[in-house]
Amino acid sequence: MADGDVIVIKKIKKGGHGGHHGGAWKLAYADFVTAMMAFFLLLWLLNVTTDEQKMGIADYFTPASISSSKSGADGILGGQSLDPDGAKISSGAQTAVVGLGSAAGGGKSTMIDQVLQEREEQRFKEAEEAIKEEVEQNKELKELKENLVIDNTPEGLRIQLVDADKQGMFQSGSARMQEKTKKMLAIIADVINQMPNKVQISGHTDARPFKTKDGYSNWELSSDRAQATRRALVDGGIKEERVVQVVGREAKEPFKEDDPAHASNRRISIVLIRENPAIPVMNVDPRQPGAPQAAGAKKL
Repeated sequence: MADGDVIVIKKIKKGGHGGHHGGAWKLAYADFVTAMMAFFLLLWLLNVTTDEQKMGIADYFTPASISSSKSGADGILGGQSLDPDGAKISSGAQTAVVGLGSAAGGGKSTMIDQVLQEREEQRFKEAEEAIKEEVEQNKELKELKENLVIDNTPEGLRIQLVDADKQGMFQSGSARMQEKTKKMLAIIADVINQMPNKVQISGHTDARPFKTKDGYSNWELSSDRAQATRRALVDGGIKEERVVQVVGREAKEPFKEDDPAHASNRRISIVLIRENPAIPVMNVDPRQPGAPQAAGAKKL
């Protein structure tokens, strides 16, 4: 080698993936960033939602289906709940969850509201069907199907036991129930017991004058019949604290307004109060037998 010659050393890198050549690492990094973003989003949601809302979301992704049974041996009357314990929502719970937009000053998300409302509507529908099936299959109570009116109102699912001309739910002028009324209420209690809703009970009479020598009138009669109904439901397994109102309405809210003395005005009304009252329901009065009924209203 002569003086002044230039020596060139060539190094060959093995592996073929150096520097910016090859982007597999970019895909892996993108997956990692996406996973971290989902993780922090989950942490944020856990922080801004209540326990009840978390259970509602979880229940939405694992919905419990209620099979339609032909007898009380299956379905909700066979011990299967209309709603899992974890998904029950207390009546005072806030059902709207703050959405992603609200953190930046946006509005509230309606997703959780809609999910809870839809599930409540489904529970009401299943409860109505369960009561209807039991009455239809009971030979002794089948004749009372005309005395049972169920409608979906803005307040909630309303179950009414209505007098007929030849079939009263109570003894005349008394708060003493007929035996068949007790059995009907036992069926209703069985269904209500599988639901989380609070309960309102009201008693109603017709407009015929009624007053005993000691001043006992339709006011006392309607109140006593409502209380008798409360006791029957509690005997059927409904917890006392779930009954939030028991009132007598006398003849102030007739079922049939064009005939204040009609037998159907004598009735007991049991309302399962909505936990999610934002459900749109037709603005009609379902007390009227001939009027358009609220969404889901049925007479058995």
